[in-house]
Amino acid sequence: MAAELEQQMAVALGPDPAQFETLISALMSSSNADRGSAEALFNHCRSRNPETLTLKLAHLLHSSSRPELKSMSAILLRKLLTSTQSAPSVYPLLSPAGQANLKSVLLSSLHQDSPKSISKKLCDAISELGATLLPDSAWPELIPFLFQSASSPDAPARLQESSLLIFGRLSEYIADSLTQHLGTIHALLLASLTHPTSPDVRIAALTAAVSLVQCLSSSSDRDSLQDLLPSMMRALTDCLNSGQEASAQEALELLVELAGTEPRFLRRQIVDVVTAMLQVAEAEQLEEGTRHLAVEFVVTLAEARERAPGMMRKFPQFVGRLFAVLMKLLLDIDDEPAWHSAIEEDEDAGETSNYGVAQECLDRLAIAIGGNAVVPIASELLPAYLQSPDWQNHHAALITLAQIAEGCAKVMIKNLEQVVNMILSGFNHPHPRVRWAAINAIGQLSTDLGPDLQTQYHNKVLPALANAMDDFQNPRVQAHAASAILNFSENCTPEILTPYLDGIVSKLLVLLQQNGKQMVQEGALTALASVADSSQEQFQKYYDAVMPYLKAILINATDKSNRMLRAKSMECISLVGMAVGKDKFRDDAKQVMEVLMSLQGSQLENDDPITSYMLQAWARLCKCLGQDFLPYMSVVMPPLLQSAQLKPDVTITSADSDDEIDDSDDDSIETITLGDKRIGIRTSVLEEKATACNMLCCYADELKEGFFPWIDQVAPTLVPLLKFYFHEEVRRAAVASMPELLRSAKLALEKGLAGGRDESYLKQLSDYIIPALVEALHKEPETEIASSMLEALNECMQMSGTLLGENQVRAIVDEIKNVITASATRKRERSERAKAEDFDADEGELIEEENEQEEEVFDQVGECLGTLIKTFKNSFLPFFDELSVYITPMLGKDKTGEERRIAICIFDDVAEQCREAALKYYETFVPFLLEASNDEDANVRQAAVYGIGVCAEFGGSVFRPLVGEALSKLNNVISHPEATHSDNLMAYDNAVSALGKICQFHRESIDASQVVPVWLSCLPLKGDLIEAKVVHDQLCSMVERSDAVVLGPNNQYLPKIVHVFAEVLCGKDMASEQTTSRMINLLRQIQQTVPPALLESTWSSLQPQQQLFLQSILSS
Repeated sequence: MAAELEQQMAVALGPDPAQFETLISALMSSSNADRGSAEALFNHCRSRNPETLTLKLAHLLHSSSRPELKSMSAILLRKLLTSTQSAPSVYPLLSPAGQANLKSVLLSSLHQDSPKSISKKLCDAISELGATLLPDSAWPELIPFLFQSASSPDAPARLQESSLLIFGRLSEYIADSLTQHLGTIHALLLASLTHPTSPDVRIAALTAAVSLVQCLSSSSDRDSLQDLLPSMMRALTDCLNSGQEASAQEALELLVELAGTEPRFLRRQIVDVVTAMLQVAEAEQLEEGTRHLAVEFVVTLAEARERAPGMMRKFPQFVGRLFAVLMKLLLDIDDEPAWHSAIEEDEDAGETSNYGVAQECLDRLAIAIGGNAVVPIASELLPAYLQSPDWQNHHAALITLAQIAEGCAKVMIKNLEQVVNMILSGFNHPHPRVRWAAINAIGQLSTDLGPDLQTQYHNKVLPALANAMDDFQNPRVQAHAASAILNFSENCTPEILTPYLDGIVSKLLVLLQQNGKQMVQEGALTALASVADSSQEQFQKYYDAVMPYLKAILINATDKSNRMLRAKSMECISLVGMAVGKDKFRDDAKQVMEVLMSLQGSQLENDDPITSYMLQAWARLCKCLGQDFLPYMSVVMPPLLQSAQLKPDVTITSADSDDEIDDSDDDSIETITLGDKRIGIRTSVLEEKATACNMLCCYADELKEGFFPWIDQVAPTLVPLLKFYFHEEVRRAAVASMPELLRSAKLALEKGLAGGRDESYLKQLSDYIIPALVEALHKEPETEIASSMLEALNECMQMSGTLLGENQVRAIVDEIKNVITASATRKRERSERAKAEDFDADEGELIEEENEQEEEVFDQVGECLGTLIKTFKNSFLPFFDELSVYITPMLGKDKTGEERRIAICIFDDVAEQCREAALKYYETFVPFLLEASNDEDANVRQAAVYGIGVCAEFGGSVFRPLVGEALSKLNNVISHPEATHSDNLMAYDNAVSALGKICQFHRESIDASQVVPVWLSCLPLKGDLIEAKVVHDQLCSMVERSDAVVLGPNNQYLPKIVHVFAEVLCGKDMASEQTTSRMINLLRQIQQTVPPALLESTWSSLQPQQQLFLQSILSS
């Protein structure tokens, strides 16, 4: 075989050019056999004689008279010059003479007047080679050649176009080295954008300009090209006017990319740019694809929040025009008969691509621009659509309301009555597709405007949905009404739902029996599941009527067309079981689990929805049955682990390649572009994996020590997924599982259920989990997940306690420093965004939400440090010393209340846990405590006065000089007119507790006869029940030792003390059991020793129910 190939190669690469042409023709053959053997020969030439092969291709491209051979040579050359993992570029294998020859032939080929398709492929090959050589300055003549060709007045248009296209492709490699020539480049681009005869040259110049702007790293360099924009937009419109839509679409795609990456570049010319785009979007004579790209451009610009906050809101007229275009596109919908059949396949029948684009863009526009800007525009346009006699118009209005609800929720809630009435009018429309759209809008609003919608309009909405379920002529309407019941009940309290349950459940049971109407039955199942889930034990009265139907579907719906129906019956049974509880469900549960076990044992197809529904159903059954579920774990776990271990199905191609990722029309493939790579991911695999990980977490949480036997398989599955960046839900589930796994192990060890394992097993597990969490936290891109990771880390540290080694503590502390620094950087970036010229109140709200997320991170940092201080006490102080550089700045006046509170809490923990060893920090921190004890933020005050109490208790002589100032600050908190208002109560209680500690530990430094009665007058404490227990116990001790100051001269404070005892004993959770029994003993003593007259007046001042309660306690 090899010898034969050698012989064929000698002929093909020999002196007769016809032989080589034959080989290239064979590579284009329609016969698989011919093409296969030609490919084998070509690859053999590539590996054995790359130089001759490459140069022959270059000469064929240059000199052949047959266009198809020229075209194929250009494609093959590009492939040879491209480096991939499987095949590196052949260029380094060529001799210096061969390399020079190749470069010269390629450039001279550009001078030929080839058809556009060939010259583009030639440009691809040159760009590919240029991208490899330019970074090493290995093709010095290329850029001068391109400049010369593009700018020479007598150069043919095709050469100018090709030079500009290559220049654009290579911008990323050369942009920053060209900055000193920007004036020349600007002039060249301007001349080319206004080329007198060739629209192709103009579009190529537009392409080059866009590429260059995106590649320049300095904003002033980018801004120097801003005045090209009017010419760029003219080039685009000229191209469209001369009917070259394909070229215009390429340019539009680039401009969309520019709007996303460099929106500020467009700012000064925004009026011209957006006006031109809206004209394209409005031009009905253009191709749909062209108009969609223009729409995409304006929406992308509106979405460019981080880079150009508020910019598009400054131009409401543009948002209004775009909104009108989108509503008009929604009218492009046909009344397909198939839609009415209620069969899954035809769910979208009649919807066109115009309709789909409009739907998606209305949603994105509303989220990007916000309700304050969008709702007035919608209110202006909707009435005419609603009053039109054409069903399509009414339908479009209802779809619009549903699509904008998420982005406009806050504003729509203020006008809820108007919105609900608009939608409910659609429930009576003669056309079923309009009724469907009205139901759809109610379903969407139940999610986006809940629970306000549910609370205020249940009496209008639920009866309307119930009527729609009776529309037997239109099963699609019935099915959608059932689905809307699901949305409505998800955001609904049992109190609202219960009065309607009889009607809703009986109608859903009727729908459940609509055999053959797949969507109706499925809708009814999901609605029943949701209603059961929302009404909980209220659902028990329907259980006996509903469960037989559900079991019948589960057992009988075995046909392939009913897979989804069966899956949904599983979901419904498990949710109903959870709602009614295990006593009611137990007998049916056994039967259902038998069916699930037999299904699990059968061979299900890969795409069978039952797999994922079954994973969830098992987990719900476990939640319902608790420890009774353990015998089934051996059935459930193997397939669950298999799903959790699924590898993501990923395809990677280069971003500018023409090989579309297969199945690009397949919904389950999501593509993302990262740098120069296009990545396609099959989402169904990721969703199954995420579900499985969530279920593993669920079992560990529910079964606690019962989950122990599975830890050794589950931990190695989930720990690596802490860094699974393809799917957030997978990471979230992995994070949430970490503390659950440690808790399960710890409980199993404590209860002797760990199969003879000892504490070293817990240490081993914790040594595996905690470093992995710390490392994942370091790389986590999402603030919200980082916050969850810190929370999980804190729980894991609490579980591990002193099993944590010093190296781990070091790693955790280093990561905490990193988290604080990264957070500060993000806040700085946000305050930069706030300085943007179009920044407005809506943007301010957004930034506030992001900052709140940031505070959650700080909160968790505080919790983690608190745990470390409580666990390691004095031995943690060297780490605290390092951290104080990060913590002290958080006390600054310029920081948020939450940051100040967290910094104070960390010091409070150090002072309380490390006592004498912490005295050295008082000088730095106590002045902050004293100042913060009168902060306007009640949470900061609470943390500060708590800290004063701690320092009073443990500070001894170091605290003594500060007692006077502390009293004055505490007095400000206690005597404030609003001190006991609910917002201030926790700070008040902690201040009273701190005052009590000063009375107890520094009595010699105060005027006790003044201060102690003030303290007593503040009791009992009812807000902070932890402090209440401490303080009420302290009062007991003082009375037990007959403290003269607390009893007062002639026992004058005794009635107050009895009052406090009475309130504490009649209250809930205000004292420990031990303190309670001490109080009762003290009251008995008081009864026996106090003069009857004083006793009588004390007793009669209590409330009647307190008197009765005390009498019953004291007499028992």
